[in-house]
Amino acid sequence: MLNFLRFSQFIQKTFAFWVVLFAALAMWVPEAFVWLKVYITWMLGIIMFGMGMTMKVSDFKGVLKSPKAVLIGVIAQFLVMPGLAYALCKLLQLPAEIAIGVILVGCCPGGTASNVITYMAKGNVALSVACTSVSTLIAPLLTPAIFYLLASQWIEIDALSMLSSILQVVLFPIILGLIVRALFKNKVESYITLMPFISVVAIVLIVAAIIGGSKAQILESGLLILAVVILHNGLGYLIGFWAARWFQLPYADSKAVAIEVGMQNSGLGVALAAVHFAASPITAVPSAIFSLWHNISGPALATYWASRKDPDLRNKD
Repeated sequence: MLNFLRFSQFIQKTFAFWVVLFAALAMWVPEAFVWLKVYITWMLGIIMFGMGMTMKVSDFKGVLKSPKAVLIGVIAQFLVMPGLAYALCKLLQLPAEIAIGVILVGCCPGGTASNVITYMAKGNVALSVACTSVSTLIAPLLTPAIFYLLASQWIEIDALSMLSSILQVVLFPIILGLIVRALFKNKVESYITLMPFISVVAIVLIVAAIIGGSKAQILESGLLILAVVILHNGLGYLIGFWAARWFQLPYADSKAVAIEVGMQNSGLGVALAAVHFAASPITAVPSAIFSLWHNISGPALATYWASRKDPDLRNKD
């Protein structure tokens, strides 16, 4: 078991490498991965179930300890990223199918990877966990509502159907995971250690499935989508950080908010695109590329922040 845990930690630390590797393999031999598309919602459900199993009541106590910081983080999450997505789509005059995909990933809640990246960046991990938990739990309402508001000019949106999808692949698995942990407690502890590894494998396969199924569209528009994703992600970090500083949050909290805002649950974006926009495969590509990119930019940003001294502590010296 110890050897497996070491292997699992190695896979998690090299997450970005595996995403890039399997994305490249999917471009080379798409038929090896495209069949996985029908299992995307199931894989995301497993990830969310694992998230539920790792959640504790103490995670939500963080909301009570620092309600201002959590409120700022969650509001920024659902204002900054959707707003940036819409602005980029308008500014760059993106084709409708790509614009819908960019706005969809922008409307998703924060990703669970943000908690790990916040830890690497020496940010406030408890705040990151609280923001992720709250944004994920309210996503079934806010994600379809904001997406409908911003994307309905490009395509007819069935917000209720999207709400149903998010309930099925996000909220229900999380609640089930919470129930399983509450009922079995010590018995599930050993299984919880497996969940990060399973999540990494599932996300890598989800990205590979979408890339493999959209090879032709990526060859045509991949560089444009990558440029938009890099701008979206980078501006999310930047605006999230300075919004937190503007509200006078501590440096460690501001790092957590910035990472929470910049990193999206792109797996959810892929799953929603696969279910609701199956006729246009390229709609899922922004989410897939976002998953690829933020697992490169996140560790890079964390490494930079971890090497810098906290200016709040410097001012006290």
